[in-house]
Amino acid sequence: MIRDIAQEDKTVFLEMAEEFYSSKAVVHNVDRSVLETIFKVAVSNSPYFRALIIEDRGVSVGFALLSFSFATEVGGPVVLLEDLYIRDECRGKGLGCKFMQFMEHEYPLVKRFRLEVAKENKRAIDLYCKLGFEVLEYVQMVKNI
Repeated sequence: MIRDIAQEDKTVFLEMAEEFYSSKAVVHNVDRSVLETIFKVAVSNSPYFRALIIEDRGVSVGFALLSFSFATEVGGPVVLLEDLYIRDECRGKGLGCKFMQFMEHEYPLVKRFRLEVAKENKRAIDLYCKLGFEVLEYVQMVKNI
């Protein structure tokens, strides 16, 4: 089951987020205060951000964080899959594929789904390629404020 995050998910979300951000799936760790901020936004019904909990047999085993924008290259809305995390013991059960199917079904008018993946995360790259994602040949740049 995939559902919107709720206030009662705070503890499990923060646990999973700390697992995710201390793993090889990300380039750097994220401070706990940032995770707390993410959770506050997640439960605020922001039109720019959505947080989802992934459950397996009623147990929270993962989460996904989405943000929304517009891409001039495709002339339409974009869903950016900011983070997709499934706990180690639940990987290989098809939950990642099910989530991606959910996302496409949930947003049928979107022109592009976009995501980032660490170069070292070969398993995720293989999954995303299998699902039709392609490498976008841009150098991504950021300026944190």
